[in-house]
Formats: sequence, structure tokens, C-alpha cells
Amino acid sequence: MNAGALCNRNVVTATRETSISAAARLMRDRHVGSLIITEKRDPDIEPVGILTDRDIVVEVLAEDVDPNIVTVGDIMTSAVLKINENDSILETAQRMRARGVRRVPVVSNQCELVGVLAQNDILGLLSEELSLLVKLTAREAEQEAKKRP
Repeated sequence: MNAGALCNRNVVTATRETSISAAARLMRDRHVGSLIITEKRDPDIEPVGILTDRDIVVEVLAEDVDPNIVTVGDIMTSAVLKINENDSILETAQRMRARGVRRVPVVSNQCELVGVLAQNDILGLLSEELSLLVKLTAREAEQEAKKRP
């Protein structure tokens, strides 16, 4: 499986000009902990950053900054790790670990945003695969017991 097959394609986005208050409301309304920040680069929409709920807490609330005058562009992480939709899950997990990130935008070969992949998505896939292995082992024991009562 590759990153494009596992990623969430319903990405919640904002622009650099979005106020922090508007970004926080968007996160609340869409039930997400991060926004992918995009720019229109004809003809595509390309991810240029990421804003997390933690960024808002650490950079705005904890510093007692007015969230109505700060924009997403002021506090977003712009050195965002982008993953190609054809990258393997193992390669993606290794790159995420190396950069210390839990969410990554997934892009096409043209660098257009196609989805977002989170650590929880990878954990969900791995837990399903481990569960299948556990069931296989149990089934194998059942078959053995039937052959040799």
C-alpha cells in the first residue's frame, strides 16, 4: 500500500492570510487538529505549511497575543514535509519519524495536494494487519486440533 491509498482525501485547508481566530473556528467546526496551508500555483493548489492546534496554544494563547491580529502565515510551520502519493507506508513512516511529525500532506507528482496522512492512519493500518496475523495463528491452531484430536 502507498501513501495515496491510505491518506485522508478530505483535507481541511486555509491560506496564509487566514486569521488565527478563523483558523481555530475552522478546526473546531471540522473536528480536526490541524490545517494544511495552501497556495494557488497555477494550475494546482500546493501545500506550503501546516498549522496545528498546538501551534495556536504555544504561539498565540500562551504568549497572550490577540488571535484576531495574527495570521496563519505568522505561526505556521512552513518547512513542511510533503509525501508523494506513490511513497510506501514504510518510507513515509521513516520520514515522519526522522522529522518528528505526526501529520504530512500527500501530493501528486505535480506537487498538488491530494490528501493528508496522519500517524494514526498508519497505526490503524498496522493494527489491522497485526490483528489478521493473530487470527491466522489462532486459525492455524484450530486446524491442527481438527487434524490431530
